[in-house]
Amino acid sequence: MPSPFALAPATTETPNTALGASATPSPGVAQPDPLSESFDLALAKLWLNYQPIVSAQDGAVFGYEALLRTSEPTLPTPGLLLDAAERLDRTMDLGRLVRSRAPLPFSDAPAEALLFVNLHPQELLDPLLYLPESTLSSFAPRTVLEITERAAIRDLSELADRVRRLRSLGFRIAVDDLGAGYAGLTSFADLAPEFVKLDMSLVRDVDKDSLRQRIVRSMASLCREVGAQVVAEGIERAGERDAVVSLGCDYVQGYFVARPDRPFPETNW
Repeated sequence: MPSPFALAPATTETPNTALGASATPSPGVAQPDPLSESFDLALAKLWLNYQPIVSAQDGAVFGYEALLRTSEPTLPTPGLLLDAAERLDRTMDLGRLVRSRAPLPFSDAPAEALLFVNLHPQELLDPLLYLPESTLSSFAPRTVLEITERAAIRDLSELADRVRRLRSLGFRIAVDDLGAGYAGLTSFADLAPEFVKLDMSLVRDVDKDSLRQRIVRSMASLCREVGAQVVAEGIERAGERDAVVSLGCDYVQGYFVARPDRPFPETNW
């Protein structure tokens, strides 16, 4: 099946002189954008799953990460939806929708469980993010904003002031996917996060890889020194869980603990 985003071939039809019509679009008339239409449909069909983050010591639920999902078949995965948002310059539209919905089910969450919400760096430029009366801001003391490294953040204007404003609302900050992004430790230094989430590429088979063990141990030690806590993402086996716990990670997340689901899935420890 051809891509839904492929450009249609140029027409070779000649004008219909009897009707005075032309197959060529009139100048200045906007043409439908298949990607934009798919994106709008994906937003209309969007929902959130939640994946538990648990204590590395006893498996108690510490928080839940809100993960976007859509039933739109032309943008079926979160990655494709995020890529479309970036191509269309609509990351703010997507982020606003996620932020407005993420805290809604938390009246049924375990008491004191934190909400982890992904934040694209471009959302830091969104003035609505800083409104005290927004849905998410009203839940800020229990919310951790995971700033993903899908794009570099150093060039964002007034980055330090923007992060300070978020903290003044009660939000905490996490560097997401550390080990897989653009800036790595630079983002860690710029954001001074309360949490660091180690990318699954660092913890995959960590129990069998001495180099990965040294990296994870070093990151956990550094985070302890600066007062940040470490979440090991992507844990799929008991061996990986046991390894990251022994290496000093504070929290664990992944399919071994629980698959994402509508609130709130039971955990395995």
